Amino acid sequence: MNAPSSIRLVVHGAAGRMGRRVVAAAAADDRIDVVAAIDAAGSPYQGDDAGVLAGLGHLGVPVSTDWDGEVDVIIDFSLPGAVSGIARRAAERQVPLVVATTGMDANDLAEVEKARQVVPVLVSPSMSLAVNVAMDLVGRAGKLLGRVGGRTDVEIIECHHHHKEDAPSGTALKFGQIVGEAMLHDHPPGTPLVTHGREGRVGARPAGEIGYHAVRAGDNPGEHTILFGLDGESLSVNVRASSRDCYAHGAVAAAVFLVGQKPGSYSMRDVLGIAD
Repeated sequence: MNAPSSIRLVVHGAAGRMGRRVVAAAAADDRIDVVAAIDAAGSPYQGDDAGVLAGLGHLGVPVSTDWDGEVDVIIDFSLPGAVSGIARRAAERQVPLVVATTGMDANDLAEVEKARQVVPVLVSPSMSLAVNVAMDLVGRAGKLLGRVGGRTDVEIIECHHHHKEDAPSGTALKFGQIVGEAMLHDHPPGTPLVTHGREGRVGARPAGEIGYHAVRAGDNPGEHTILFGLDGESLSVNVRASSRDCYAHGAVAAAVFLVGQKPGSYSMRDVLGIAD
């Protein structure tokens, strides 16, 4: 099924920092019409023009708690605990859903699972196109290095702004999951040895361990380095954002892709056309 010539988009979490960037990115895309901007009922921005909040000027789309009329896709960039409601509405109204919110709680995850039974749902720990390409590269590197045997140490260093509340980032954890599944065959799938930072006399680094290190400083929108350390050489995959707009543009690309897809679960690998 082909996507409509003008995709009618709902942005959930539209008054938030990332929601505003999604509104701006979508409004600049000729394929998209932003038809609704949704935020929590208690938001002080209820009734404000979403375009003005996004720095665009008047868009004619006030922030509200719901939408009227037909829409083609929803982008959720909200908060844990808020995803469950939009997932239920997406399922009820048969609207494809892009979930860019990280750190979802159990109720969010349950409602997303229900929604993907009846509509296409795309969930990703990062909407960045470059990050998702890097994830593919890291998976390929892990498979190759794991195939030849020998010891390879893996360290994941992530840097974010000082407002970020969770550590390590969901993206860093996803990188670790990819490495664990691709490479660390000495442990059951998905359960590699893990350490979060190091302090004091911790002893020699055990083989098969993934080390996570979280840096919080300034206004860094996000940077991840995955280090593969071998005897006599090393390999690093580094990906960094220069602004939050990369996440907004990735979310818009995901929304365009999702329109017309069959119900089920999708990822940014599908958007990028990366074969398994």
